[in-house]
Amino acid sequence: MFDILKTGGFLIWPILLASLLAVAIVLDRFWALRSEAVAPADLVDELKKLYEEGRLSQQVVDKVRQHSALGQILAAGLQNMNHSREVMKEAIEETGRVVVLRLERYLNSLGTIAAITPLLGLLGTVFGMIEVFSAITSAGVGDPNALAGGISKALITTAAGLSVGIPALMFHRYFTGKVTELVIHMEQEAMRLVEIMHGERS
Repeated sequence: MFDILKTGGFLIWPILLASLLAVAIVLDRFWALRSEAVAPADLVDELKKLYEEGRLSQQVVDKVRQHSALGQILAAGLQNMNHSREVMKEAIEETGRVVVLRLERYLNSLGTIAAITPLLGLLGTVFGMIEVFSAITSAGVGDPNALAGGISKALITTAAGLSVGIPALMFHRYFTGKVTELVIHMEQEAMRLVEIMHGERS
């Protein structure tokens, strides 16, 4: 395996580095974007119950803030529940923007890996073909050994670039969709809390 990678030339190393980064990002996002960690079910219902029982203290709000991403957004609203509906919504939206940025962490990097690794493979192909034509110029077409090195470099770097780029693109699309889904759910839950606190919803 190592010999095959060596045959791919110097461009195989940035492709391998990109693959390691991609794996690290994918594992991190799988852990960070778990639904139960980001937007646990029934959190608004629990807060509604505490509110109705008069047990919604500052300690409860602080605990909710540390609970999850949705908890941070809801806590921002709860801090302003004695103000108007608009003020409560503004506080939720401001915190929501910060939370969304945290959910999207490393996704740009994963998208960049998905874009550049096939290009690095293509660049390796170009260098490999340059070697092939240089070999043809110096040795002619009768010596296959003179051509094999350049062709191998071209094929290996192309395969390596695509092998990293395709999964990276798939996971980037998946996580982008997952973040969108979580954000929509958190928006709905936050608006439900606002309406409950202002007596517009049961």
